[in-house]
Amino acid sequence: MRSASVSRRTNETDITVSLAIDGSGRSSVATGVGFLDHMLDLLGRHALFDLDVKATGDLHIDAHHTTEDTGIALGQAFAKALGDKKGITRYASVALPMDETLTRVAVDLSGRPFLVFRTSFPTEKIGSFDTELVREFFVAFATNAGVTLHVETLYGENSHHIAESCFKGLARALRQAVAVDPREGERIPSTKGAL
Repeated sequence: MRSASVSRRTNETDITVSLAIDGSGRSSVATGVGFLDHMLDLLGRHALFDLDVKATGDLHIDAHHTTEDTGIALGQAFAKALGDKKGITRYASVALPMDETLTRVAVDLSGRPFLVFRTSFPTEKIGSFDTELVREFFVAFATNAGVTLHVETLYGENSHHIAESCFKGLARALRQAVAVDPREGERIPSTKGAL
């Protein structure tokens, strides 16, 4: 089973992430940030990853450090769990509808971190969660997972739906990209011989 655990402790946060790529979609998430918990829970469910996240952070300031550092730890766990990437599909893209919203997510498990994030929100907050933190999470995850990630919301009106479509789109794209391609066998899906 492709799995990994990562602990990250700074003066601002203390985070532990356990991730099993070949899971069933079970998650246990407690970051102290309700909306982030909701997004990570559905990420695990729709990617079919088993995900355990425990985080404490300086929430008396705001949710920025907790959100960003959770993205860092999850990205590190993902890269570690994926290992040498032999036999994976590598690329995937998904158009994810969420009611009135449509978001396109494309991913390349290339080892080259890059994020294109073309999503905007009509409100500054979803409950008490700053919508700008959605992008911060995606930057942290893509950079530390070593993935090329493109997220573009084509249209949408509700901030909650827009954020949810981004996370579900990421989940579904990762689910496809990590899938083992029986035609690849033990090869790494690159002409370079390494990812």
